[in-house]
Amino acid sequence: MTVPAQVDQGSRAPARRGRKLRAFTHNPAFVAGSVILALFVLMAVFADVLCPGDPFDMVGQPVLWPGQDPEFPLGTDSLGRDVLAGLVHGSRVSLLVGVVAAAIGLAIGTVVGALAGFFGGWVDTWLLRVVELFQTTPTFLLVVVIVAIGDPTVQTIAVAIGVASWPTVARLVRAQFRSLREADFVMAARSLGYGNIRIIVQEIMPNALPPIIVAASVMIANAILTEAGLSFLNMRDPNLISWGGMIGSGRDLLRTAWFLTALPGVAIALAVLSLNLVGDGLNEILNPRSDP
Repeated sequence: MTVPAQVDQGSRAPARRGRKLRAFTHNPAFVAGSVILALFVLMAVFADVLCPGDPFDMVGQPVLWPGQDPEFPLGTDSLGRDVLAGLVHGSRVSLLVGVVAAAIGLAIGTVVGALAGFFGGWVDTWLLRVVELFQTTPTFLLVVVIVAIGDPTVQTIAVAIGVASWPTVARLVRAQFRSLREADFVMAARSLGYGNIRIIVQEIMPNALPPIIVAASVMIANAILTEAGLSFLNMRDPNLISWGGMIGSGRDLLRTAWFLTALPGVAIALAVLSLNLVGDGLNEILNPRSDP
């Protein structure tokens, strides 16, 4: 009598995977966000193919409007640099800073939050004090201070944003671990003699993953916006072009050539929107509690 039950349980796994696959394809917001994000990633990867040459080269007449010259579909800036080339090559820096900063913030926040939420007691108290210490300082101000102390390179900017953004993730992970550490599957793992590290990594972390995934997408978006703010304040890598740097360069011509700030601004808005849509979709699809 146990064989049919085992067969039935085995047949549920493909059905569950099929439901999740359909959830991916039948979520219009997730599909739209994925398409937009994929286009930006492809644009960054093949930037040298799409727009060969140095985006800092002065290749045309200054301040050509979009459509005014077929050679420069999106016009030129005040120095005669191709705006399209700037957008394409700038996607590399903006996306790279976002991904690296989010990875650093997630790594620090996940470790701190997992330890605080799982062990509790004095570990939770001391780590929570460290989190509160970082949260008392405005995130953008802390990033500005770190970048000002070091050289305004892409590496410094990414590390500064990651170091300043981890407390939110730590609190999120801590809350997830506090709610899951007394769950039945954790008690079963303890009864089997599993160690704390194994329970944290293999038992609790997979169940706490969906909100962390959403936090990752939001952190990448926030990192892109923070980098744009730093570039607007001229705290950017002068050797690399980014969307924020293009906005900062075009602010002096905002009244006469508003497209110089509008076009990179639209690129940032679309990238942030796509990341939010992908994060929301992944949270809905990967959440284990969504299975019937």
